[in-house]
Amino acid sequence: MLVDTHCHLDFDKFAEDLDDVIQRAVAADVRKMIIPAVDLEGIPQVLAVAEKYQWVYAAVGVHPNSTADLPPDWLAQIRTYASHHKVLAIGEIGLDYYWDKSPKAVQQAAFTAQLQLAYELQKPTIIHNREADEDVIRLLRQSPLANEEVEKPGVLHSFMGSWNTAVDAVEMGFYLGFTGPVTYPKNESLREVAREMPMDRLLVETDAPFLAPQSQRGRRNEPAYVSEIATFIANLRGLNPAIFANMTTENAACLFGRDAIYR
Repeated sequence: MLVDTHCHLDFDKFAEDLDDVIQRAVAADVRKMIIPAVDLEGIPQVLAVAEKYQWVYAAVGVHPNSTADLPPDWLAQIRTYASHHKVLAIGEIGLDYYWDKSPKAVQQAAFTAQLQLAYELQKPTIIHNREADEDVIRLLRQSPLANEEVEKPGVLHSFMGSWNTAVDAVEMGFYLGFTGPVTYPKNESLREVAREMPMDRLLVETDAPFLAPQSQRGRRNEPAYVSEIATFIANLRGLNPAIFANMTTENAACLFGRDAIYR
């Protein structure tokens, strides 16, 4: 059994064949999928997909690229949405310094506010980090999620940061989510992280429709392909792929809730 801990099944690229996409995932033994929101406007669609399919759950939050023009009550809206029975986490939140879609100070303020909200609601976080390692780690350390009393603060999704960033995140109790790029030939530094980090901190995800693994590179990604990512990392670590799949599923259950993952 596998869990795709991060996929965007609410996006338009799945509008024509979502039923088939879900069925292919289930046939590949991907029995749970988590969809994180990226903006306020998209949250109702995320929740609608989660309500429609028994295998799908949701996270609610505002992606850093969507933080530039938030309404005054944006955080209150997320708090309300987070009470939905299929919402497992606050996400996708974080920092993105690659795209110039929101000032850094605005991104950081929104990130900090959502970390505080996650702490108050006792929900894990799904964190986006693109070319912002230093500030992501700094703000995580300053947040209440870094307290020792918080056992499961969240996951750095689609991890592509440095070795030191991985070490810092794991030391704070965070998980690392690995996507298709770990399978790309030139990403040896990322493979080192996937190979050497503690097994109980690893998750697998697709970030579909983006970042397809090597065999599907250049095509639309989908949750069924998380099995290729899992098998690749299992081989890196010298583990049986089925055992590795079950281990990462157990990690997902520890982070997002056993009732949801194993139901």
